[in-house]
Amino acid sequence: MADFIDRVVLHVTGGNGGHGCVSVHREKFKPLGGPDGGNGGNGGDVRLVADGNVHTLLDFHHRPHQKAGNGKPGMGSHRNGANGEGLTLRVPPGTVVATQSGEVLADLAVAGSEYTVAPGGRGGLGNAALASSRRKAPGFALLGEPGEETTVVLELKSVADVGLVGFPSAGKSSLISVISAARPKIADYPFTTLVPNLGVVQAGQFTFTVADVPGLIPGAAQGKGLGLEFLRHVERTSVLVHVVDCATLEPGRDPLSDIDALTKELDEYGDLAGRAGIVALTKIDVPEARELAEFITPDLRERGFEVFAISAVTHEGLDALTFALGAAVERYRLAHPIEEAPRVVIRPKAIGEDEFSVRPDPQSPGGFIVEGTKPVRWIRQTDFTNDEAVGFLADRLAKLGVEAELAREGALPGCDVTIGDVSFGWEPTAESVAGEMGVVAFGHRGTDPRLEAAETRARVSADERRAAKRGRRIPYELKESDGYEIEEPDER
Repeated sequence: MADFIDRVVLHVTGGNGGHGCVSVHREKFKPLGGPDGGNGGNGGDVRLVADGNVHTLLDFHHRPHQKAGNGKPGMGSHRNGANGEGLTLRVPPGTVVATQSGEVLADLAVAGSEYTVAPGGRGGLGNAALASSRRKAPGFALLGEPGEETTVVLELKSVADVGLVGFPSAGKSSLISVISAARPKIADYPFTTLVPNLGVVQAGQFTFTVADVPGLIPGAAQGKGLGLEFLRHVERTSVLVHVVDCATLEPGRDPLSDIDALTKELDEYGDLAGRAGIVALTKIDVPEARELAEFITPDLRERGFEVFAISAVTHEGLDALTFALGAAVERYRLAHPIEEAPRVVIRPKAIGEDEFSVRPDPQSPGGFIVEGTKPVRWIRQTDFTNDEAVGFLADRLAKLGVEAELAREGALPGCDVTIGDVSFGWEPTAESVAGEMGVVAFGHRGTDPRLEAAETRARVSADERRAAKRGRRIPYELKESDGYEIEEPDER
């Protein structure tokens, strides 16, 4: 007999993004081919998909570690790396995805529902994609971002139309075995049923599923006996049936007290007692049980229950019970239609939410911690062995406003700043921030005002030569703001 697993701890990892490529086009008679490094491919995602053909979490019990494929690195000649192969994990409908602390991430209640549990990392840009008017031949590329790694708890809550609830050995397994093709284990001792059994019932024009779940005892809502193992699988049912043993010889028990105990446990777990409007009095093939069923039926009907006296041995009363169940399920379906598999959206980003935040570092006096999706991702994509790549990171952070926010928070040059898992001594590079602090900054990385001044002088000389040929002179005044000193003219 195959094992039934309804709760597993799953460790998943998205694929890593491929690194970008640093390459310069080299071809005969084309000395200035320019950068042609391709981008790295994205890492594959790990997705959970509810599949109606899957009924247990057994596969993940034996293989709790799952990882998607990595993206391929970029190559020269503008060749991008291939994306990593995604990993699709199929789970039974009714699977709840939660963190280890109990926070629900997704509820895959309907077949076709899906949830990306571990996104893959982005591929790094090659130097061809990083080229610009200021940076014509980048000597660096971005690294691929590592895939997300997380641990989740998968918990299966059976999706059935009808749930059979009752004390151990009340006759639930016998009932489902005669009204459907299910073949559960049947024996004359308590807790014979240790795992849920699902059966499909056809009653005229009605077709519905019935779940036979482990027996219930007082205190189950607090975990006594099989406790939550039982209640988890009746949480999603639309109709609950009290299965009451009228032939029990256990002292201190009778059908009315059994129903009271069941109702109390259902209410304590999650206000489920309102779904239990039908009572099945079993084992009426025993003369004493039949007499007891006839005696208590008026009392149960006064409480608002539909009462059916049945026998799994002689099949007496089964037709009336199944048609009543079919009608109750149909009423529930009309009141709660399911049009399509729900699209699960988890923790959407609020409109206008800041892209980053700066706060003091409690473990480093005078230091600061920068948090945010973009800064952390940029840190992961930076090759810190390449000075040009580090300069590009500084430009990105300054453009995002990180340096200005650090200055507003009171950061001083040289203080420790932590982004992600990287700490460094902060030196402002933005001209506006550096000017307020009295620090010299050369502006954007890859530019130098001294070189720009030399280019200006050469351009002025060329303009003057062309103007002299035409017999006129173009005045051009050099300013200190152009990046070099102005000498006073010679008095001679």
